[in-house]
Amino acid sequence: MGPMKTPGVYIVEKDAFPNSVVQVATAVPAFIGYTETAANGSQSLHRRPWRITSMADYHAYFGFGPTPTFALEEKAKDSDEPADLRVGGQDYVLEQKSGRYLLYAAMKLFFQNGGGTCYVVSVGSYEDDVDPDALRTAIDLLGKEQEPTLVVIPESVLLSQANCITVQQAMLAHCGGKMKNRFAVLDIWDGWRDRQDPAGDPVEAFRNALGVNFLDYGAAYYPWLRTTIFQDRDLSYENVANPPLLQQLIRTELRLPEPEGGGGDGSEGGGGGGGALTVVDRQQQAIQAITTDWPDLAPEEVPTHKAMLDKTLRAISGVYGDVLAAMATKLNLLPPGAAMVGVYTMVDATRGVWKAPANVSLNSVVAPSVNISHEQQEDLNVTPQGKSINAIRPFIGEGVLVWGARTLDGNSLDWRYVNVRRTMLMIEESIRLATKAYVFEPNTANTWVTIRSMIRNFLTGIWKAGGLAGAVPEDAFSVHVGLGETMTSEDILEGILRVTVLVAVTRPAEFIEITFQQQMQRS
Repeated sequence: MGPMKTPGVYIVEKDAFPNSVVQVATAVPAFIGYTETAANGSQSLHRRPWRITSMADYHAYFGFGPTPTFALEEKAKDSDEPADLRVGGQDYVLEQKSGRYLLYAAMKLFFQNGGGTCYVVSVGSYEDDVDPDALRTAIDLLGKEQEPTLVVIPESVLLSQANCITVQQAMLAHCGGKMKNRFAVLDIWDGWRDRQDPAGDPVEAFRNALGVNFLDYGAAYYPWLRTTIFQDRDLSYENVANPPLLQQLIRTELRLPEPEGGGGDGSEGGGGGGGALTVVDRQQQAIQAITTDWPDLAPEEVPTHKAMLDKTLRAISGVYGDVLAAMATKLNLLPPGAAMVGVYTMVDATRGVWKAPANVSLNSVVAPSVNISHEQQEDLNVTPQGKSINAIRPFIGEGVLVWGARTLDGNSLDWRYVNVRRTMLMIEESIRLATKAYVFEPNTANTWVTIRSMIRNFLTGIWKAGGLAGAVPEDAFSVHVGLGETMTSEDILEGILRVTVLVAVTRPAEFIEITFQQQMQRS
């Protein structure tokens, strides 16, 4: 208030309370990958982080999933891969030829496991190859966004192993080296394989290649998941890249001869003499129609006829249904990272970021691709190099559970647990943003007391919610600021205000030991 020169009444308002620290969001993942489209009306969203809150938002801005195609091939006699189906004594395998993109399925898995607000960065369309440079450079685009707290790149596992590791190292460097307020969730390359697979141990390969930098800013989960994201009803003969072989297999199953001609466009091939079609004739007609272009139909009529043909083939052929089911099984094998950030979101919303995201069941998951025993998890959880891998395991009567909560820095007593690292990130970022209000304020006792009070009030709230351990607040945290306590006179002359915050973050009870001992009879 300026000097009073005119007679009258002047009102002076004084603040009775200090500023408060507002807890920042803790589970806002950023997904990077390939999408069908990337537009908000006429505005391109290519390589631009965009905030969405639901799958409907994703459809509006980024379209739908790719159309996969699979080639049916006879299984090589020297192949160790399991057969996808068997017809007439011959084993066949399905190899995906196109539409191999994971972001769309990952987004569905994220929302079905509790996901909410997130960011999507589209680096290309389904016409582009998955490029490590495009994924890696897109990570830097997140540097201008304050809200994201998790980073996930599902399609990194589609790269070669070396390129996958390069992208994941860039994720860790972004979270722990550049931003220092984010957490990376990594997928293990070829993590659908068993650790005893002849092709090699995917976990050991991951550990050997990842390096040692910023490990406390990331976590990895094993194995991949068999999900229910895709249903065989979503697929048809149009997803088969070589339909003539499909026709041959159906004829072999039904013991039908090769047609002499006709029937491919809906004509009565094989009917003979213009009489009524027999059951065999109708089966031949349906099989032959798989490769037709429907030239005699109007374009708007073609989808209806294709749907009717698909329904007919499902009714007459078990092999056709087996092929569709095998394709769905292939598509449903997904890395677990997207499901895990959904779990992070759900646990943060219901229990708090300080609760370990473990002992939680996964939705839309049938089973892990590999069953891990108690003994096999020992090496995943505790290893001399410290690179802990969190297991996903099935339990009888409970479903598929997340059974680990460690960061990749498993040997660190400070940063061993995911919830400890993420709680500290939340506390640090919340206090940092609140303290910006005091930049250029007088570096005096009044400012120090205000800052101390503001931080103490915030930490008291965290302690009451169960995020800090201690019977009383003094046991859970302490805040120090002031001349002779955290600063010297030289610090004040240089314009430095130092605050030291000590917190006791709650840690999970990872190992529970119950001791039983018999005692003497007393009465």
